[in-house]
Amino acid sequence: MASNELLSEIKNAEEDAKKAVNEALEKKKILISKANNEAKIIIEDGNKDIIKKVNEYMISGEKKLENEKNEIIKKGLENGENLQKKCQSNLLKAVEYLLKEFKKEIQS
Repeated sequence: MASNELLSEIKNAEEDAKKAVNEALEKKKILISKANNEAKIIIEDGNKDIIKKVNEYMISGEKKLENEKNEIIKKGLENGENLQKKCQSNLLKAVEYLLKEFKKEIQS
């Protein structure tokens, strides 16, 4: 009987070892699945953050471009007004000069 008991103990030990291996494999699958899910969540959150930052930079850039455009328009309008004033001033001087020259011609 001693050999039967020994064989029975070996068989029980093998079954216990198989159970332990199977349990370990199941735990491994569960842990890998959890890790994959957590990694997906981290990646999705990272992508959301990246998209948010890109949108913020785009909005900021658009505002900056709008401000620069408005500044250029403002300077262009100021330059146009200054040029118009200068032209009006030169026109008056030209008219005065022509009248003066015309009077000289008439008097001579």
